[in-house]
Amino acid sequence: MNHLLWLAPVIAGLSLVLTWLLRRYALARSLIDIPNARSSHSVPTPRGGGVAIVASFLVALPILFVGGELPHAVFWALMVAGAAVALLGFLDDHGHIAARWRLLGHFSAAAWVLFWLGGLPAISLPGIAIDLGWVGHILAVFYLVWMLNLYNFMDGIDGLASIEAMCACLGACLVYWFAGYPMLIWVPLLLSMAVLGFLYWNFPLARIFMGDAGSGFLGLILGGLSLAAAWQDTNLLWVWLILLGVFIVDATFTLSRRLIRGDKVYEAHRSHAYQFASRQVGGHLPVTLSVLAINLFWLTPIAIGVGVLGLNGLLGLVIAYIPLIILAVKYKAGKLET
Repeated sequence: MNHLLWLAPVIAGLSLVLTWLLRRYALARSLIDIPNARSSHSVPTPRGGGVAIVASFLVALPILFVGGELPHAVFWALMVAGAAVALLGFLDDHGHIAARWRLLGHFSAAAWVLFWLGGLPAISLPGIAIDLGWVGHILAVFYLVWMLNLYNFMDGIDGLASIEAMCACLGACLVYWFAGYPMLIWVPLLLSMAVLGFLYWNFPLARIFMGDAGSGFLGLILGGLSLAAAWQDTNLLWVWLILLGVFIVDATFTLSRRLIRGDKVYEAHRSHAYQFASRQVGGHLPVTLSVLAINLFWLTPIAIGVGVLGLNGLLGLVIAYIPLIILAVKYKAGKLET
C-alpha cells in the first residue's frame, strides 16, 4: 500500500492548480453565477471549479488500477460513469440541458455502475441478510440517481459540499483501516485529496463554485463507493449512509415536503435546512463548520461503531439520523420561503 502514498499530495496539488486555472477560464468566459432571489450567495462568483475534482480523481484511478490497488470492475464503473456525468454537468453549466435528458444521462450512468458492480448486494438487517434480487438492483439505480441529484441540491453554500465529501471519505477510510479492509482505502482517500485542492478556493468566502459537473460527479462516485464497499461487507453500506447523513436527511426531508405540497421539485429554491440556517445566522461559514462538527463528533463515531465494533447497521442509522431529522424540522427544511 505504501508504494502509492506519493499520490495523495500530488492529487491535492493537481486539483489546487486546476481550480486556479478553471477560475481564470470562468472569468475569461464570463461563466459567473449572478445572485438572484433563489441564490444563497450575494457576490457574483465564477462557477465550474468542480471540474478540477473530476480531472484529478480520474487521473488517479488508472494509476491505482495499474498499481493493482483497484479491481477492474470498480475502475470501469467509476471511470466511465463519473466521466459521463461530469461531462453532462459541464455542458449544463455552459448552457441548458432539458431535465429529461439530464435524467436519462443520470439513469444510464447509474445502470452502468450497477452493471459493473454486480447490482445491489444483500442488505444486512438485525439477525438476517436479505437479497432483494432484481428489485434490489432497480432500487440501487434509483439510489445512485438520488445521490447524484441530492448532492447537486446540497451544493448551495460555500464549502459545504466539499466538507461533506471529505468527511465521508476520510471517515470511511478510518472504518476500513480499523475493520481490516486496507485495500478499500485508496479510492476514497484520493477522492478526498482531489476535493481538498478545490476546497482551498471554495472555502467561505468562495472564490469559485463547484458547478453541476463537480457536484453530480461527487454524488455518483460516493454512491458507487458505498455499493462497492457493501460487496466486501454488507455493514459497510450502512457505514456510508451514516457518514452521508447530513446531506441525505436534509435533501430527502426537503424533497418529501415539497412533493407533498405539490411544488415543482425541479425548480430552484432556497428551502433546504442548510439554506434556512445560513440565512438565520447571517453567513455560510457557521453552517459549514457546524456540518464539519456533526460529521466529526457524531456521524463518524457511529459509523465506526457499525463498521468496527459490531453495532447493528440499521440501529446505527436510526441513532445517527434522529438528531439530523430534528435539525431539519428546526430549520424548516422544505417549508415555503417567506
